[in-house]
Amino acid sequence: MKDIWKIKDKRLEIKRFLIMGILNTSPDSFYSGSSYPDLKQALNRAVEMVKEGADIIDVGGQSTRPGSKSISVEEEIERVIPVIKELSKGLDIPISCDTYKAVVAEKAIEAGASIINDISAFSMDVGLLDVIKSFDCGYVLMHMKGTPEDMQVNPFYEDVVSEVFNFLYDKLSFIEKQGIEIERVVVDPGIGFGKRFEDNLALLKNIEKFSEIGRPVLLGTSRKSFIGKILNNISPEHRLEGSIASAVIGYIKGVKIFRVHDVKETRRTLEIASAILSS
Repeated sequence: MKDIWKIKDKRLEIKRFLIMGILNTSPDSFYSGSSYPDLKQALNRAVEMVKEGADIIDVGGQSTRPGSKSISVEEEIERVIPVIKELSKGLDIPISCDTYKAVVAEKAIEAGASIINDISAFSMDVGLLDVIKSFDCGYVLMHMKGTPEDMQVNPFYEDVVSEVFNFLYDKLSFIEKQGIEIERVVVDPGIGFGKRFEDNLALLKNIEKFSEIGRPVLLGTSRKSFIGKILNNISPEHRLEGSIASAVIGYIKGVKIFRVHDVKETRRTLEIASAILSS
């Protein structure tokens, strides 16, 4: 049953792939084309992504780019809760909240979110575990070394694939022992979160390994810095092709969920890849 994702009272069947559209309500973003701090602009972008083929909208108010500093709970709530409340009234697809703070997660679920996308694997707010357990929501379990503020300060691995795999496997076992159904959890190796350039490439090259954990794999490579480095340090605004290429590699190797800025382009590309592979 690894291709079922339980989110509150629903069961998402992942027959081929799911597209998670990124909706960033923070003015601080590594990619200028993805920032929607104005409520009306954010709602319009969400509706646009649904039309483009998004299966999930992931709303975040806290920047997690390398070097970013944490904002207060109150500020994060002000950014994400009005958006989630409005979206939950008009959208038929699930809403995710990208947060590692328990209070924000609880208010997001009460406002209509059914998934919590946590970059920290409970490490930055242990209270988040109780929120996930109490509300029976879906959960994205991600690997990150350090915090967004310091994660790119000399990260080091002996064997990044094995270390990230073991981290996710052990965390999933821990979650299950806490009484949370593992069918509520998907795993994310955390491309770009406390990883060197070579680590990101190694994880992508061996991404099929993570399917052995027994849960759907989520991949977030959209417009990230490793793409820019490969292409002579081009800016995020020019990394669409690289983002799509990495998504195709992921899909061929078994990734089921793609967190992206460019919903339409990614969905069209994966539709073609799916048709070829299933022919």
